[in-house]
Amino acid sequence: MPIRSRIVSFPCLFLLALLSHGALGIACAADPVLPRVVIRHHDLFVQIVPEQHALIAKDRLTLEVPQPQTPIRFSLAPTLQIDHIALVQESAGTEVSIHDVPFELEHGSAPESVQEVSIPSQVVAAGLVTLDVYYHGVINDPPRDPRHLRFVTPSETAGHIGPEGVYVSSESHWYPDVPESLSTYALLVAVPTGWTVVTQGKAGESRTCPVGLCRNDKMVMTEWAVTQPSEAVTLVANTFVTSFRDWTAKTGQRIQLSTYLFPDDAHLAEEYLDATARYLDVYIPLLGPYPFEKFAVVENFFASGLGMPSFTLLGSGVIKRHYVQPYALGHEIVHSWIGNAVFNRAERGNWVEGLTTYLANYYWLELMGDHAQARDQRRLMVQGYNLHVTPERDYPVAQFTQKQDEHDNAIGYQKAAMLFHLLRQEVGDETFWRALKILVAQYRGRHAEWRDLELVFAEESRQDLRWFFAQWVEQDGAPVLSLSEAVARPVAGEPTQAFQLEATIVQSNKPFRLPLQLLIRMEGDREQVLTVPLHSLRETISVTLPTRPISIDLDPEFMTVRRIARQSLPPVLTHYVTDRRRSVLTAYTDEPDHPSPFRDVVTRIEAQEQQKPIDDRTVIASLAQDGLLPQEGSVLVLGSPESRSGIQSILARHCGERATLNDKGVTVMRTAHEGPGLAFLVSCHRVDRPGSVVTVLYAATPQAVAKMARLLFFYGWNSFLLFKDGAVVARGEWPPANDRTEVRLDASNPIR
Repeated sequence: MPIRSRIVSFPCLFLLALLSHGALGIACAADPVLPRVVIRHHDLFVQIVPEQHALIAKDRLTLEVPQPQTPIRFSLAPTLQIDHIALVQESAGTEVSIHDVPFELEHGSAPESVQEVSIPSQVVAAGLVTLDVYYHGVINDPPRDPRHLRFVTPSETAGHIGPEGVYVSSESHWYPDVPESLSTYALLVAVPTGWTVVTQGKAGESRTCPVGLCRNDKMVMTEWAVTQPSEAVTLVANTFVTSFRDWTAKTGQRIQLSTYLFPDDAHLAEEYLDATARYLDVYIPLLGPYPFEKFAVVENFFASGLGMPSFTLLGSGVIKRHYVQPYALGHEIVHSWIGNAVFNRAERGNWVEGLTTYLANYYWLELMGDHAQARDQRRLMVQGYNLHVTPERDYPVAQFTQKQDEHDNAIGYQKAAMLFHLLRQEVGDETFWRALKILVAQYRGRHAEWRDLELVFAEESRQDLRWFFAQWVEQDGAPVLSLSEAVARPVAGEPTQAFQLEATIVQSNKPFRLPLQLLIRMEGDREQVLTVPLHSLRETISVTLPTRPISIDLDPEFMTVRRIARQSLPPVLTHYVTDRRRSVLTAYTDEPDHPSPFRDVVTRIEAQEQQKPIDDRTVIASLAQDGLLPQEGSVLVLGSPESRSGIQSILARHCGERATLNDKGVTVMRTAHEGPGLAFLVSCHRVDRPGSVVTVLYAATPQAVAKMARLLFFYGWNSFLLFKDGAVVARGEWPPANDRTEVRLDASNPIR
C-alpha cells in the first residue's frame, strides 16, 4: 500500500449532489474555502543518530503565501523541539538577510498528538516566503505486532530511529508539514559510517561529513533530489548491501533498478531485479510511462509491505520468502502509478487500493493467460467480502479510507476490485483500458477522487455512469440472487428435439443493476453461457436450446460481487476466524518439560482475545472423550495421535468421506498421506450449525506442527492442506454448494 501523506479533518459536511452533467458534487455546509499557505519545496539537512533514537535537522521551507495577513501553521512531531525559526530574505543583488521570527506552539490533548507551530501573520508578506526551521529530538516508536489474527500484515509504528534501523514517514511528522502541500525535496542526510540512506527520488553523491558540520567525524552524507511534487517524503536507513541495474523497458524508457538488502539476503538481489523488470514491462504499456527515474526494493527491519514513490519497503521476513508474486511486489509496483503518481485524498474516499488490487492481484493472472487462477482470485475476493463483512457491518466503498483490519480490507480492496471488474464489463475492454491510461496521464501529480474517475470513464465511454457509481460506490451492500424456478418445454415442429427454457431470477433484498452470467448444462454434456442484464427484483428469461437443459449455475465464474450464505461458501479456516462464536478444543499432550507447539497457537489466540469484550472471546477447553462439540459457533480442534479416535469421530460426522484419520495417517479426497512428518489442516461445515465450521489441525509428531503452527492463520483460504516436515504438499477446496437449480421438464405442455 502507498504511504499516505497525512490525515486531515474537515469541519464541513460533505453532501452528495447531482450536478447537471451527472457527476458527483460536493457541497460544504459551513466554513468557506479560504486561500491556504502551502509548502512548495523542502531543503533538508538531517543528521540521524540511531543509538540515541535522535535526529538533528534544518529545513529551509519555500512557502506560497496567497495573500497578506495569511497565518502560517505547520505540524511537527511532539517529540521534536524547535530551536529557532528564521525568515530568509533576498535584498538587491545577491545579499541575503536572515532574521529570527517569533512562533507559538500548540499541543493536542492526546499524548500522540502532533504539535502545531504558528507564525504571526504580520511577520511575512504574500508570495513566496523562505523560512529556516532548526529542530532536534527523538523518534522512538518501536514496531509492535498487529492487533488481529493475520500473518502477512505490517507491524504498527508511527516511525522509529534505532540501532536496528531507521523508518520515518509522513506519519512520523519528522519534518515541518502543511496539509494538502505537494512539494519537491532536496535532502542531505548524514548517518553513521557503514549505513546507507534510501528515500524517493534520485540519489546524488555520498561523502564523509566535514568536520564541524556533523556531530562527529564518523558520519557519511548522501544527497537525494525529489524533483516531482509529492505528498510526503519517507526516509529509511540501515546497513544495506546495494545492487544496481541500468535497465531499458521494451518501450525504450530507461529506469534504474536497485535493491537495498541486508547482508544475509544480498544473494536475492537478482531475483528481485528480474521480477521488477518483468512487472514494469507489463504495466508500462498498460498505464503509460513509468513515473520515476528509479525503482528500488528496500528491506525493512520490521514487517511491512509499503509503496512509496520510486521504491518499496518490504519486511525482512517477506524478503526471505521470495516476495515477488503479483499480489506482493507487483502490487507495490502498480502503486507507482496509482497512488504515488496520481494522488488520492484517502479521507474523501480511497479508490487507490481497490484499483491497484484489481490490476496487480487479479489482472496479472488474466494477462498471463491463467484463467483458472483468475477465476479463483475473483472467488476469493467475493468470498472475503462475504465472510468478513456481515450486512449489519457493511458500508459504502466511498467511505473506505484506510485498512484497519480484514473487514476494511474486504470492502476497500476486495469489493472495490470487483467494482472495477464490473466497470470494465459495463464500458468494454477497449474503453476501460483507454480511460485508465487517460486517468493516469491527466491526473499525474494531482489528486483524483471517485468523482474524477466517474468523469473520465463516462467521457471515454460516452455513457452516463451516474447510476453505476451511485450503486457500487456510494451505496453499501450487494445483490442477493437466486433462481426461483426453471422450466423446460419441448418445441414442437423442430427437425431435431429443441427445448424452450424459462427461468426467473430473483433479487431478494433491493434491486441492483448488473450483468449476471448463467451456465446452462444440457444433456450430452453440452453447455451454454448466457449473460442476462438485471434491472429489477424479478427478471424472466426465455431461450431456445438445441437439447434438453438439466440445470442452471448462477454466476459460475464469479463475475460479480454478491451476497452468498456462509454455508454455501467452501468451508475454510477464515469461517472460524469470522464466526462470532468460536471455541478452541485442545487434544494434545502439553507437559512442563515438553511443551507442545500447539501451545503457541493457543497463546497467540488468547493474546488477541484480550482486546475483545468478554462475550465475544474465544472459549478454550479440552476435547471431550466422546468428541462432542460446543452447542454454538465454529470450532478449532488442535490434536495429536493420543486423541485420534475423538478427532476421527468429529471428521466422520462433519466431513464424511472427504477426510478420514487412521493410525497410519490421513486420507483426503481419497488420497492417502502418511509419515512421521505429517500434519494437516481440514475445515468442514458443521452439519448441525449452518454457517459455522469445524477446523482440525492435526500433527503426527510435535516436530510436524512446530514449523507451521506460527503460520496457521496464513492458511485461511483452503478447505484442506497437507504438510510434510512443515512444507505444503497438497491443498484445495471442497466443491462449493453451487448456486445450481435443477430444470423441471414440462413435457405435457410443448411449445408450438
